[in-house]
Amino acid sequence: MASETAETVNAPLPGGLAAVEQEIARACRENGRDRASVTLIAVSKTFEADAIAPVIASGQRVFGENRVQEAKAKWPALMSVHPGIVLHLIGPLQSNKAKEAVALFDAIHSVDRPSICEALAKEIKSQGRRPQLFVQINTGEEPQKAGIAPQDADAFIAACRDKYGLEISGLMCIPPVDQAPAPHFALTAKIAARNGLKNLSMGMSADFATAIQFGATHVRVGSAIFGHR
Repeated sequence: MASETAETVNAPLPGGLAAVEQEIARACRENGRDRASVTLIAVSKTFEADAIAPVIASGQRVFGENRVQEAKAKWPALMSVHPGIVLHLIGPLQSNKAKEAVALFDAIHSVDRPSICEALAKEIKSQGRRPQLFVQINTGEEPQKAGIAPQDADAFIAACRDKYGLEISGLMCIPPVDQAPAPHFALTAKIAARNGLKNLSMGMSADFATAIQFGATHVRVGSAIFGHR
């Protein structure tokens, strides 16, 4: 019974991916946006390969992971069988994991301090790989959360470019769970616009439609596709 329960918990929700795709398409239509302007990142953190494979088989190719070591343990084998996978690191990055992160991921969403900038710049130069880089903004200024405070964002983005030679693709935010997400999405979009950044990683399972309304180009959806962890 225990194994059956585990399999049930780790199985993708029936029609979950299709339902999310429909909701993204609806949000795009309602806000006058092209569906192709929004990338769905299926957040597969904590799920094993056997739970991810059916989602890949359904056509999904962009996935998000929170931890470098977890991704390194399961994705190389999956990627060898399924070509065209695009992998995003959406969780915090430690400087000593920068080498592995640059080697494995196509995008890193958690650039948030000088030590990370320095480590990424070194590895990008050394490896010749250029993952998309997103600066994480701590819009709620929550002490337990990673990210740059909104008032420090402009200076940090400038330092990423001018001091470390990093090409910043966009911004990422995670609104406080006890607050309406819209103002946080609007603030992130405003910071991005004044810094000439086109990509916005905003919105998760509960609020990705709202994020699309405020310009999200990447939405990070886990439980609505895979079920609750």
